[in-house]
Amino acid sequence: MKLLDERIWSLFKRHWQRTLTYWSVFFSFGLCIAFLGPTILDLRCQTQSTLQQITWVFFSQQFFLLVGSSMGGLFKKTLLSSLIALLSCTFIISLVFAIIPLCHHIVLLSIAMAIAGKAMGVIDTIANLQLVKLYQKDSPIFLQALHFFIGLGALVSPLVADPFLSEDSCVLGANWTSNSSSSDLEHLRSSMAGHGAALHNISQYPLYTEGVVVTKVSYAFWIMALINLPVPAAVLTLMYHERLLPCSNNSPRLLDGNSASNTSSREDSGQGHGSVFVCCNTAKLWARPATFFILHALGGAILFLTDGIIGSYAGFVYTYAVSPPLLMGHKTAGCLDSVFWASITVGRLTFIYLSYRYTAPRLLSFSLVGVILVQCLLLIFYTSCVFLFIGTCVLGLCISSVFPSMLAFTEDILEYKGCATTVLVTSASTGEMMLQLLVGSVIHSEGSYAFLLCCTIASFISLCLFLLFLYVQHIHRNHHTDSSKNTEMQEKPQTGSS
Repeated sequence: MKLLDERIWSLFKRHWQRTLTYWSVFFSFGLCIAFLGPTILDLRCQTQSTLQQITWVFFSQQFFLLVGSSMGGLFKKTLLSSLIALLSCTFIISLVFAIIPLCHHIVLLSIAMAIAGKAMGVIDTIANLQLVKLYQKDSPIFLQALHFFIGLGALVSPLVADPFLSEDSCVLGANWTSNSSSSDLEHLRSSMAGHGAALHNISQYPLYTEGVVVTKVSYAFWIMALINLPVPAAVLTLMYHERLLPCSNNSPRLLDGNSASNTSSREDSGQGHGSVFVCCNTAKLWARPATFFILHALGGAILFLTDGIIGSYAGFVYTYAVSPPLLMGHKTAGCLDSVFWASITVGRLTFIYLSYRYTAPRLLSFSLVGVILVQCLLLIFYTSCVFLFIGTCVLGLCISSVFPSMLAFTEDILEYKGCATTVLVTSASTGEMMLQLLVGSVIHSEGSYAFLLCCTIASFISLCLFLLFLYVQHIHRNHHTDSSKNTEMQEKPQTGSS
């Protein structure tokens, strides 16, 4: 155990600057993903748009996050291209934060959020991919820490925005009265915290589009822009440290000379994650066994469902809590989303240690079974407000490690030669967007109880797919072992004859 401690610590000391940079980049990702829900009503005032119009901003961000995740693999050919992409994307996020207060039309705001979403998607793919490439079999520990920083950023963003949110109507109409109370706005804000999915029964709230705008939310965005600025500075510092800038000494560092040459030769030869065309190389794809593609599909499907559960639960738990039979108070129900994200953050912090002690299959089995048990208990005790808080907390703890553990496990099975990171990140982004839309439509037609039912069904399917994944990976490894033995037997006669 102590030898493992020393090995992990020595690995971190060797790559500490790159590791901390990738972690900080994910803090930027979390900062950007969580600000829209709390500030959406003030942005509606700023753009003087209707509530239905402003929800297109959510779709714009989510859709282009998916596009960015798909495109992230295009920048993985070399360390230079990856770091340039991260530098550009983190700076774009700060720039978007700074210009959002200047977007006084819904179209301009949607374009700004589309640009931010695309930058977030690229960050998501590259940071995961580079960290897996850096640590390979030891990556689970560092991936858990990476995803902890998403939760940290997602917690900081609403805290920064909260002091600047309007307590009453932020567009004063000519016939404005005190009917637009702070509790009404708090209810709407909480309903829309999960990417603006819940839009039922909003006509009763008088939200004006014409009048005097009295919002102060601009200050929140400028503060977040400043908070995020050290992140592109950290990426730039890493580029200087790695001798990738024109102003830095181009000769490699003496201690890293051999590793640098090995890395460059590996990237030039197109092995591993180095080549941008490796995913689309037809000759190599034909040589792969069927299990190679099945593993990608199953891994992507599992994360499609589990990330979809996270998005759906965060989006609709408030709507479920304020609806019959719970009829929870608006302010109390508004805490559920924060409790959920806080438990995910704490869970990822806890799983950093657990990833060091236990294998990824064990952690995934524990997490997926835990998710099912919690959701079944939520279905049974559906009238208990106290258990909803307990269940929300435990659900966040259980589901928090699924993405990083699944990513590390899949890459390990495929020996870090596939396109697993790009496929899994894209699948997770797709699931978070699509499953939330599906659950929202079911809730609209069948009622709020269908929300828990949909999430429970999705968690059962994800466990079944994971069991199938374990079976396929067993076949894949046996096939790989047999092919390796055949290759060795063919090489021995050739060596003897020479």
